[in-house]
Amino acid sequence: MDHFSYIDIHSHVQFSAFDKDREEVIKRAHMAGVAIINVGTKKSMSEKAVALAEKYTDGVYATIGLHPIHTTECFHDESELGEGEQELTSHEESFEETLFEKLLLSPKVVGIGECGLDYFHAETDTIKAQRKAFEAQISFAEKHKKSLMLHVRNGKAGENAYRDVLDMLSGRDVKGNVHFFAGDLTDAKNFLDRGFTLSFTGVITFAKQYEDLVRFVPLDMMHAETDAPYVAPIPHRGKRNEPVFVIEVVKKIAEIKNLSIELVKKDLMRNAQVLFGI
Repeated sequence: MDHFSYIDIHSHVQFSAFDKDREEVIKRAHMAGVAIINVGTKKSMSEKAVALAEKYTDGVYATIGLHPIHTTECFHDESELGEGEQELTSHEESFEETLFEKLLLSPKVVGIGECGLDYFHAETDTIKAQRKAFEAQISFAEKHKKSLMLHVRNGKAGENAYRDVLDMLSGRDVKGNVHFFAGDLTDAKNFLDRGFTLSFTGVITFAKQYEDLVRFVPLDMMHAETDAPYVAPIPHRGKRNEPVFVIEVVKKIAEIKNLSIELVKKDLMRNAQVLFGI
């Protein structure tokens, strides 16, 4: 990792949004000194993330897991699955430990997830399935001593998924990162006190409400990410996002915290290496 200066800790270059230029996207990132962690969202996307990581000697890694929205029937995301892959739309997928243990044999797997609770599209009867899958992945990460990549999203009526995730993590011997953190300062403090890091996307380049959060979170407890192909940062807003754009997120973190980019990128790289064992 010596020749990488940045790391996008949460991307999805295995998604169909990159089918036409996947190798070029990774090459652009690597030429700019950006390493990539591609995050699994279900069985097929975890398999693709691992296969992609194994094509590269260095600079591409994977996490494996089951996203909460894939635990029940859900909308079809063309950026993830493609226009012609309706059969891959989620149909109540469960977390199969034996299957994911096979993927874990790859040394390129650095974490479990993205997993957690998503109340934004959830109905009461789907939350039970989400909790079951999340509990299984907490136990899996604990058993195999891997960090969790958490997906947490509050409900439209204000239901606090961050609080419920913390409750489920209580007493468990596991660490991890809360991806695309969008909770409040109290939620942030509670996760930091629990030893979890928080990551920020390109949203911070155009949404000022995140600035207090970025100032509040200690530099040694945060990461930069893109969540590509979603939410491209300024000056690329409106385009498909890609890992090289994480540089803009790092620049914005440095600006908000009034720190040098050199210091910020160095510390963020170290944070990722510590949490994910890279």
